[in-house]
Amino acid sequence: MARQTKGNTGLTPLEAERLRPCLDAFLASTDSRARIAFDPLEFPHRYENPRDIEVSALLAAALAYGRADLFRPKVDALLKRMGPSPAAFVRELDVAGARELLDGFVYRFNVGTDVAVLLLGMGRALRELGSLEALFVRGLEARGSWHGALDAFTSALRDVPMEPLREALGPERGLHHLLPSPLGAGAAKRLNLFLRWMVRGPDGVDLGIWKRVRPSALLIPLDTHIGRISKHLGLTRRKDLSWRTAEEVTASLRALDAEDPVRFDFALCHYGMSGVCPTKPVPENCARCELLPACAVGRKTVKAHGGTEGRRRATR
Repeated sequence: MARQTKGNTGLTPLEAERLRPCLDAFLASTDSRARIAFDPLEFPHRYENPRDIEVSALLAAALAYGRADLFRPKVDALLKRMGPSPAAFVRELDVAGARELLDGFVYRFNVGTDVAVLLLGMGRALRELGSLEALFVRGLEARGSWHGALDAFTSALRDVPMEPLREALGPERGLHHLLPSPLGAGAAKRLNLFLRWMVRGPDGVDLGIWKRVRPSALLIPLDTHIGRISKHLGLTRRKDLSWRTAEEVTASLRALDAEDPVRFDFALCHYGMSGVCPTKPVPENCARCELLPACAVGRKTVKAHGGTEGRRRATR
């Protein structure tokens, strides 16, 4: 079932015109490529074959929670053991191979059985449909909404025999966290992150290997950084990290760029991740920020500390 924010049309045309120059200047001043090394996006960038890209991307996105210095070694180790072609590996994967790869695997909420479901589900999709893109498009055409398409996508990936996996690797523990099904009211940040990587670009950051889904349909991958900065910029008034909030932020961004509303996501998210825009504002950083004219919190912070300083680009 699609969840729409009733009555939400995003920013007004006047608000959008005021915000657009600030966000465009901010994006232009950001060295996004330098930040890829700090992002799970680094993993699919290692590959050239589209099928290897989408398999490595979904594995990386699914495990990209918690501290980056903890999940990145886990993803890196799995991909190295999967060999030069992750797609070929999952196409041939069976329960015995999953046990060999994942016996003893633990990362926070997830154990080997959880990851085995994801890998086996991807392998089945590649064998039957040829790509993960085809699996997602099938759900999008059947359900007619972004929420419905993602729900169908995760449901299909989880459609693998569980008893043999439980016998080989033990019971699942955080499967719903890894592949939520039913999708529910949460923002599904990591799934929407994966879709951004696949659909947008290629532009040096996102990979743009999927051609049957339009960037205009994407939903912002909403996390704490995007949620906080979106409130500062007036993109939403909502305080939760829900699907409805993600819709509201995306609707506001569509007023800025109807064809590519989430193009600001990587730069804004890493602005928060880098510590330049922390939860507690830093007056010197606010004074130098390209977003200051549009940021209510930044203006208040600068005013409280002696007015406006000469703005210089913040390091990020």
